[in-house]
Amino acid sequence: MKLYEKLAKDIEEQIHSGVLRTGERIPSVRQTGRHHRLSITTVIRAYLLLESKGVIESRPQSGYFVRSDASGTHRGAALELNASTPLAVSARVDVSRLVLSTLRSIGADDAIPLGSPYPDPSLFPFHKINRYAYAIARRQTQWGVKSELPPGDPELIRQIARRYLENGASIDPNEIVVTVGATEAINLCLQAVGKPGETVAVESPTFYAMLHAIERMGMRAIEVATDPRTGIDVGALARIMEKQRIAACMVMPNFQNPLGFQMPDEKKRELVELMTRHGVPIIENDVYHELYFGDAHPGALKAYDTKGLVLHCASFSKSLTPAFRIGWALPGRYRQQVEKLKFLNTLTTPSIPQLAIAEYLENDGYEHHLRRVRKVFTQQANLMRAVVNRFFPEGTRTSHPAGGYVLWVELPPQIDSMRLYQLALENGITIGPGYMFSTSNSYSNFIRLNYSYAWSPQIEGAVVKLGKLAAACMREAA
Repeated sequence: MKLYEKLAKDIEEQIHSGVLRTGERIPSVRQTGRHHRLSITTVIRAYLLLESKGVIESRPQSGYFVRSDASGTHRGAALELNASTPLAVSARVDVSRLVLSTLRSIGADDAIPLGSPYPDPSLFPFHKINRYAYAIARRQTQWGVKSELPPGDPELIRQIARRYLENGASIDPNEIVVTVGATEAINLCLQAVGKPGETVAVESPTFYAMLHAIERMGMRAIEVATDPRTGIDVGALARIMEKQRIAACMVMPNFQNPLGFQMPDEKKRELVELMTRHGVPIIENDVYHELYFGDAHPGALKAYDTKGLVLHCASFSKSLTPAFRIGWALPGRYRQQVEKLKFLNTLTTPSIPQLAIAEYLENDGYEHHLRRVRKVFTQQANLMRAVVNRFFPEGTRTSHPAGGYVLWVELPPQIDSMRLYQLALENGITIGPGYMFSTSNSYSNFIRLNYSYAWSPQIEGAVVKLGKLAAACMREAA
């Protein structure tokens, strides 16, 4: 029996024996850790286990208490948005400077990377893939551009198609265009369907890479109210489309960055049917699709596409290796345009990374690797939420990710995320300020945290410190 399981069992026995009664406060995390000589992480895991069983509950700024009934709520409740949230007007996009500044700060002076958009590289089999790349380079004495030209290496394309088949989706391998990461796929797809000055509908909040693509094209973004559990409000999008022309819709239906939701299948179908009726293309960013927390692989919007209007984009950067920057697009009826634009924009995708990943997929147990990563991310998501809910100021709320590796945190309205970002940097901690995820100031009191890095006293201490800095921001604003 693991330490946290033993501790949970001991506490539960004390409750059943009457030592701890209904409604009574149980010893704090720190008290329990000192008494049992256990780390805060171990104690939190024990308390999370008891909380999930309905034995105890967390109360804001008060600690943990023995529950009186199974219907009680606790502070870790997911964010809820008002469905009547006003829609943003179409706006020009200029978030690249802030994002670039934030990304540069991540590696500065070994800062703790809670603001990183990238997964912990130590989780991925880079050395194995690198060995394949080295062997390929040694056995190939001459290289031409033929195998690098669009649509990409045939063996990699076959492996990508086979992976979809293994996950229950049958796709036409002839539709696949290999790209330099999902970012290039998104940019190519947007370039294929839109023109400068046109308007693109996006989720609110949305991943800043989507905003970058819109900014690069000289287009305008209109933000659509998005539920933190079910995704973009299809009804709100329909009302927008009644009033103005939309060139495209860009969404992340699975484990959206930063909210982390998985859009229900019925809503995916509803969204595709709406856009199909209007003849408007959807650019689907499905880069996190392999990083689910449940038992079943999520479906894609592409599965409901009957007219070739869904341009599906994905990559191996978040699930296998970010070093080789290999992505792909399934552009539907826009395939020829995307392939042509790929040739005009970057000409080729390097062969060795394509071949190395193809050989890894063929020989090295990709699914086994993914199961391990999913387990780590699931555990660390729970830990991050628990520590944030315990140590951040009262009024803080968190998302409840269904996959991926980022947590969206709503701070009390007095706290400005840029001020917190600055204080955190001064203390060697990076965060993602909410300003990066919108064309407006709608998320000025929100931050995004990365929980992919191995949980350690340093990570835990940084989150606790961040909570104290948030409290300091509140005092400053008072």
